[in-house]
Amino acid sequence: MPSAPPDGEPVPADGSLPPAALAGVGRRGFGVYVHVPFCASRCGYCDFNTYTAAELGPGVSRESYPGWVRAELALAARVLAGAAPPRVDTVFIGGGTPTLLPADDLARILADIDGTWGLAGGAEVTVEANPESVDPGSLRRLRTAGFTRISLGMQSTAPHVLAVLDRRHTPGQAAAAAAEARAAGFRHANLDLIYGTPGETADDFAASLAAATAAGVDHVSAYALTVEDGTALAARIRRGALPAPDDDLAADRYQAADAALAAAGFGWYEISNWAVSPAARCRHNLGYWTGADWWGLGPGAHSHVGGVRWWNVTHPARYAARLAAGRSPGQGREVLTAGQRRTEQVLLGLRLAEGLPLAELTAPDAPVVAARAVTDGLLSAERYRAGRAVLTLRGRLLADLLVRELLAGVT
Repeated sequence: MPSAPPDGEPVPADGSLPPAALAGVGRRGFGVYVHVPFCASRCGYCDFNTYTAAELGPGVSRESYPGWVRAELALAARVLAGAAPPRVDTVFIGGGTPTLLPADDLARILADIDGTWGLAGGAEVTVEANPESVDPGSLRRLRTAGFTRISLGMQSTAPHVLAVLDRRHTPGQAAAAAAEARAAGFRHANLDLIYGTPGETADDFAASLAAATAAGVDHVSAYALTVEDGTALAARIRRGALPAPDDDLAADRYQAADAALAAAGFGWYEISNWAVSPAARCRHNLGYWTGADWWGLGPGAHSHVGGVRWWNVTHPARYAARLAAGRSPGQGREVLTAGQRRTEQVLLGLRLAEGLPLAELTAPDAPVVAARAVTDGLLSAERYRAGRAVLTLRGRLLADLLVRELLAGVT
């Protein structure tokens, strides 16, 4: 989650939501996201809301953090008390590096979520981890506590690429951690890859893909490197120490990823995500992409309930101070209009392998744009004839441009 939140209207001190937002809580699924903002060191490309020990300052610590999450969870329970009690379909503990917290702390946070709303039968429970932050013992404790899925930051197997990204783990550590997670009983495991890093060759990325598919995981995410303002990587590129990422090269890497993953039995279900089966897809992220409700706990965490979206203050000390004062940690919120919700439905739905019905493309020029996209090979002709807009491989490469054209004129 980026460190700079958008503007918005004030969040009520008690965090209350409009009655209309509470009316349908959980009808489209309900998830809980927990942001753990701690990192052992800062990766040069990352602009997420994370803090090393030296950056935290007074007012909060790793040891006290689970208690503040528990306090926000109690506030969330009060806010949603007027709604039909949701059952939690998915939990995702992300960061940062959640596994810098002891496994027992993560287990207590999960138990608190279960005690507040109850986990649905077969709930998906994910934890993110850096490969060097877990071991067989901690993985067994997490699995015993109810975690079902782990997402490991692999990024690359090329030592010089890991060095540019300021990653601490060794080239083989991510695959080894994935094997340890499966041995501990995790049903699902993901490896994250980054492509397009300055200095990465086609062979480097091919080796990373081969290592990921050989690691026994059932899910792979692959993202183009994005240079974010204010990061150490941006500063190195600005002063000429590194070349800027190349868009054409990134497109080549994406096509290489899709081909290698397909050959290994992975199918794409979202532009940057591949899984070996529908059961292996990340259900929590699918909730984001399909308009479900979720409550985000932690500094900088974003939430969405019934068309209301809000975000918390970013610094852990301010987050803790708000909760200590009995106030919502929310910094700002948006009550989405019908037009904004339609826009998000198109923006996110088109990224999925199922696409979306042509009837949902309501912009004045959308029918013409969609027909031209079929002719240009951006949308599947077969699915178009069946009444759906579904991206081709070429369309995935140009998805942002196509979405803008399809949404032109939406109000």
